[in-house]
Amino acid sequence: MEHTQVDFTGQHVYVGLDVAKKSWKVNVLVGEQFHKRFSQEPSTRTLVNYLRRNFPGAQYHCVYEAGYCGFWIHDELRALGVDCIVTNPADVPTSDKERRHKNDRVDAGKLSRHLRSKELRGIYVPDRTALEDRTLIRTRARFVRKQTRCKHQIKALLHFYGYAAPDTTVEHYWSRAYIRWIESLTLTERSGTYSLQSLLRELFFLRETILDLTKQIRLLSHEERYSRRAELLCTIPGIGILAAMTLLTELITINRFTSLDALASYVGLVPGERSSGEDEHDTGISSRRNAALRYLLIEIAWVAQREDPALMMAFNSLSLRMPKPQAIVRIARKLLNRIRFVLKNDQPYVKAVLQSA
Repeated sequence: MEHTQVDFTGQHVYVGLDVAKKSWKVNVLVGEQFHKRFSQEPSTRTLVNYLRRNFPGAQYHCVYEAGYCGFWIHDELRALGVDCIVTNPADVPTSDKERRHKNDRVDAGKLSRHLRSKELRGIYVPDRTALEDRTLIRTRARFVRKQTRCKHQIKALLHFYGYAAPDTTVEHYWSRAYIRWIESLTLTERSGTYSLQSLLRELFFLRETILDLTKQIRLLSHEERYSRRAELLCTIPGIGILAAMTLLTELITINRFTSLDALASYVGLVPGERSSGEDEHDTGISSRRNAALRYLLIEIAWVAQREDPALMMAFNSLSLRMPKPQAIVRIARKLLNRIRFVLKNDQPYVKAVLQSA
């Protein structure tokens, strides 16, 4: 009996993955030919075994869209010898037909075709340590938002029943006196009082959790991989240890940005535009952004322009010809340039000294 061993050495296999919690849709192209479209369990080992069994010796290329599943699929496929990239869903070319008849199979096929034609760019994939450090900072930010929501719920309940805070308490900053006043309140019915006390218990839990997370972030900032860079960033006006750790864990490494424009584009401090022919339309600041970084930099910029003479002069000049919210965005970009300089050159920031005439 004659037996022929299949060998795909030198050939390329392109795999588009549409990943979901319970199953993956897989589209396989071999060179210029369509091979198969199928569903499988969410397992990298199952996928690689299929490829090796059917296309031994080939070079495997895989792509999937960034999303809730994170980067573990990328890491496992790379470890198993598959060239894998993760792409931004917004950057995948899509026809009108694909947009109107969208499903998982269509998405998997679209990804494999564009991967083959080299039209997809992979996003930066941090290592596991950097991702988990980033998770700590983002978790604290989520708890801060929950605390703000809880405070609003308490104040809404008090306003609904007509309770006004006495002048001796500082309501805006949630002082101890203000919280003690809320604790002392007794509504007309036991049910109402219990509701208020439940909200207070949630608030105390959130405050304690935020305090604990803050301590963990400070401990993390003293570790060798962050301590030097965090100290340097803290020399910039408006940046404290929490802001420094947010910058470091979101950027990961400043060297992955080839220029200030690339960094500003990632943060979202670039203008948007929608033009055609003679018609030019400025859409304002870009909607593409790292939400945490852009918000943080604008908040830092408001502080920095008061403390840094050069930024103050620039802000005052810009405010003469545009609204202050627009001017502060430009100051935030200048601040981003200073952050980039400090990290790339490993030097502390020195405020500019304005010479008098």
